[in-house]
Amino acid sequence: MKENIIKHEYLVDKTSRNKLNKHPSFLIWFTGLSGSGKSTIANALEKRLHEEGLKTYSLDGDNIRKGINSDLTFSPEDRAENIRRIAEIGKLMVDAGLITLGAFVSPYKKDRKLIENIVGKNNFVEIFVDTSIEECEKRDVKGLYKKARNGEIKDFTGINAPYEIPDHAALTIVTDHLTIDEAVEQVYSLIKQKINHE
Repeated sequence: MKENIIKHEYLVDKTSRNKLNKHPSFLIWFTGLSGSGKSTIANALEKRLHEEGLKTYSLDGDNIRKGINSDLTFSPEDRAENIRRIAEIGKLMVDAGLITLGAFVSPYKKDRKLIENIVGKNNFVEIFVDTSIEECEKRDVKGLYKKARNGEIKDFTGINAPYEIPDHAALTIVTDHLTIDEAVEQVYSLIKQKINHE
């Protein structure tokens, strides 16, 4: 089947879209434990970028797990496929000229490396939202940690499934004692630097 797929040369490409948008496009990937604040920080950052007139889109569990990846479980194999699909979507978003924000636990180093390989090293900004498991459990409004500790949820990262800390994240945010605004400011400073240098 693959031998019958021939790449089409499009007349409008990423460079053209970035020029039209007046900013580069790339994927900002927030990784960390459930409850660490990934989606909250990504959401607040996107609002700030949007208010500046930058073209953005957020990917997270709500618009991925309930739609395109609704057929996947939380087993290690399905987690890997979940990430692979998100990376491919992220690649398309970046090609479309959007600053794309992804907020996913993504616990395995090899899966995060796969994302970088798919979207391209220059298009990938990894942010490690480093929050203690105690703090994550305090913030656990859905009661997922309690269910995991009671054996009601299998393969829950941090309880009965591992989380592998990134070796070379572009930024590590320790959120236990930070406000959302302070966390956003750290990422914003990094992103603005990237935008201004491209």
